[in-house]
Amino acid sequence: MPLGEDGNGWKKKTSDIKEHYDFKEVLGTGAFSEVVLAEEKRTQRLVAIKCIPKKALEGKENNIENEIAVLHRIKHPNIVSLEDIFESTSHLYLVMQLVSGGELFDRIVEKGFYTERDASQLIHQILDAVKYLHDMGIVHRDLKPENLLYYSMDEDSKIMISDFGLSKIEGAGSVMSTACGTPGYVAPEVLAQKPYSKAVDCWSIGVISYILLCGYPPFYDENDAKLFEQILKAEYEFDSPYWDDISDSAKDFICHLMEKDPLKRYTCDQALQHPWICGDTALDKNIHESVSAQIKKNFAKNWQELEHIFFQAFNATAVVRHMRKLQLGTSLEGPSQITPTSPCHGHLLPEEEEEEEEDDDLGNGEEESRKLTVHSE
Repeated sequence: MPLGEDGNGWKKKTSDIKEHYDFKEVLGTGAFSEVVLAEEKRTQRLVAIKCIPKKALEGKENNIENEIAVLHRIKHPNIVSLEDIFESTSHLYLVMQLVSGGELFDRIVEKGFYTERDASQLIHQILDAVKYLHDMGIVHRDLKPENLLYYSMDEDSKIMISDFGLSKIEGAGSVMSTACGTPGYVAPEVLAQKPYSKAVDCWSIGVISYILLCGYPPFYDENDAKLFEQILKAEYEFDSPYWDDISDSAKDFICHLMEKDPLKRYTCDQALQHPWICGDTALDKNIHESVSAQIKKNFAKNWQELEHIFFQAFNATAVVRHMRKLQLGTSLEGPSQITPTSPCHGHLLPEEEEEEEEDDDLGNGEEESRKLTVHSE
């Protein structure tokens, strides 16, 4: 039985979704669906609607039910929400909260001042949201910077977690073993094709924390076999000079999350109690110049081109004023559940067979709108 077996009760029937929403622009497309910026006619509120042709769901019904089952249960201020579900004779429409502040790395690069304390506050929000998921028995399984978006363009905007395409709701006695995630962020036990738990998310948060403090990934090699070997051995360094001005407390925090043994790895609860998160050990020294330079180098993106695409698509509309830096893009989608992404590309670990609903996650968590909306898969 699909995870979302009662999903039909969530869906609103409609003969035409445009009776309820004015479609503005296509924000992104993927192999199985597209994300559209829309305005709700009743409230004039902007949303992002994921439009999925039913033909694309044939044989994949369990995947979309998994997405809906996960999203329908989640209500947290740092997690993009699923607001409504509509069904027509030809399409399924997921109405998602619109997140307009852009990606995490983009904001850091644009800043003129960035410190350990900033990174600590970001990770605190992520830990709080992931703890919420874990308490509900939900494992995200694909936490990475691309899935972390700012709610708005406000300077003090909160961070939001998106993309639940690879999420899994833990069942009684169920064991997760499918190899999924993004190679640079995936835990050793996943690559080892061993049964794993919610501890995989904590590893990923450790990797994200590492990158936030230096601008480059802890594991990298052009050769995928060597990359996987590094991760399997949990071999990483705090290289000089990039880490010379970073506190020992930050390094200790990372080491507890990027612990090879998942049984010894910090949980979200433990991480939230670490002094680098809840105390005053995070330094206020400006590390922006070094971190932003490394982000640009290691997570290559044509910043000017992306900005041009946005303005071209939304010129002279109210959206420009509210979502000036929105980044658009599409994902690489393929049969593997491990999503290739910069800086770790290439031929990835073949996935194991597991429960039917995980055999081919719909659109691989399609990053259709460059993580503009929460879409999930």
